[in-house]
Amino acid sequence: MSDPADRPFGQTHDVTNQASPLVGYDAFAFDPALVAAVGREGAHWHVQTLSRDGMALTQPDVVALAELANRHEPELATHSPRGERIDAIEFHPAWHELLRRLRHEGLHAMPFEPSARAGSMAARCAGYYLHGQLESGSLCPITMTFASIPVLRNEPDLFARVSHALLSREHDPRDIPLEAGKHSMMIGMGMTEKQGGSDVRSNRTRAHAIDRNGAMGRGGAYRLVGHKWFFSAPQCDAHLVLARTADEGGLSCFYVPRFAPDGRKNAVQIQRLKDKLGNRSNASSEVEFLDAYGVMIGDEGRGVPTIIEMANFTRLDCVIGSAALMRAALVQAIHHARQRSAFGAHLVDQPLMRNVLADLALESEAATVLFMRLAGAFEQSAAPGGALAERAWRRIVTPAAKFWVCKRALEFTGEAMEVWGGNGYVETGPMARFYREAPVNSIWEGSGNVMCLDVLRAFEREQDAAHALIDDWKTTAGAHPALAGALSSLIAMLTDDPSIREASARRIAQQLTLCAQGVLLARHAPQDVADAFVESRLGDARGENGRVYGTLPGRFDHAAIVTRAFAA
Repeated sequence: MSDPADRPFGQTHDVTNQASPLVGYDAFAFDPALVAAVGREGAHWHVQTLSRDGMALTQPDVVALAELANRHEPELATHSPRGERIDAIEFHPAWHELLRRLRHEGLHAMPFEPSARAGSMAARCAGYYLHGQLESGSLCPITMTFASIPVLRNEPDLFARVSHALLSREHDPRDIPLEAGKHSMMIGMGMTEKQGGSDVRSNRTRAHAIDRNGAMGRGGAYRLVGHKWFFSAPQCDAHLVLARTADEGGLSCFYVPRFAPDGRKNAVQIQRLKDKLGNRSNASSEVEFLDAYGVMIGDEGRGVPTIIEMANFTRLDCVIGSAALMRAALVQAIHHARQRSAFGAHLVDQPLMRNVLADLALESEAATVLFMRLAGAFEQSAAPGGALAERAWRRIVTPAAKFWVCKRALEFTGEAMEVWGGNGYVETGPMARFYREAPVNSIWEGSGNVMCLDVLRAFEREQDAAHALIDDWKTTAGAHPALAGALSSLIAMLTDDPSIREASARRIAQQLTLCAQGVLLARHAPQDVADAFVESRLGDARGENGRVYGTLPGRFDHAAIVTRAFAA
């Protein structure tokens, strides 16, 4: 036994069999499904930027930003030392550096910039996905700003005043009016109230015209009285909110700036910041409007249709954000399994662990090819003469994908955490943060039931587009019996009695998404990957797979699937 005096201070043993931190790799280049999809969706011109960003985001100093921004939570100061109401929010510098990076890459506006190229939507979504693997909270104001642009462009006078700051690639954290020289701005949302949640039509916030003899309706100035139960993110330079101009009238949409026209803080008082389950870096709040200044956008009483365009984009980002969490958890699990040994072998070399990792890899690749196809459809369906099938991808598949991919992220991150074992269950590593964040995208911008009912409405309203989509899928499904059978089952469910359809909306949305993913993998992935996904999710093996990862049939090459997923 060695002399204790010969040991370094405090050392009783050597630290071995612990995985090294996963840093310093190209998160883009080592994701073959993403690389291929970027080319397919017309964003090949952005590959070098994505690779540069993919490497930068995995550097140790950048990885540390995520931990710092979540450890040092935003703090609300309602009053100044002199007693003035200021509602100021202080963030750690790491938060601002994350936003600076997101903004610099144009992820808040790229497809809407005057210089936008074909494939800009896919380029933007791929970059958003890479950043989402680093930190989720900073994505929230970027998403809302991005989604607000199509809405604000319909208001020419207002957009002319804010477009420079809205499109700017500079992050300006100063809490000052735009008119005082602020270089850029962010937009937030205020939709839900205590009594309503997803049912925004129960909102009671009132809007009163400021000048009864002046402009009213669209473009008119109003004072708002009421509250919002979730107001994200309160530090934004303006918010889009819903309010009523009459007790029983329809909801209208209002642009509510952080500063009123006289330069003073608008009368939007922050009651408290939400103590959330997930990320701690971003601020969400409860607010009250005390005669807050706002400008009506869209037609009076048409607030929900006005804002739904914004929701379509935010729902796409929910899919991407969940796919990013899955990808981040997957590469961490594979990296850990390659370095960690148990029972005489590395985890990755043990057949059952390989099965788990391969199953997770299939789920992650299916989510990736799906959101990239949706990104392409968003751009192509908006172009003159856009194909009906592209419209169906955007209008019908997006809410189904938002339902299914966001749901899968919950189970996925839990399984990946289990690969790490006890190390995954502590806050000093990233797995706990991924797991806590996973539920939010299922709730934000419409819960699961809301999404599934939206799928049914979309099928009813977009029948020509739906037929074009199904016909297109049939051309691929014909070569894959399990996929063809699943597609036939989907068609049967869609033509069932309406009362049965509504009760089965979740089954329909699930089947729709799995068929979409199966078609995409059959077209674009290696055959073994496509066959393993289709058989385990839609074929005879689905009974074995159930809801537990790691139950792929043994005849598939699990090791090859894992290697393809992350070859670093």
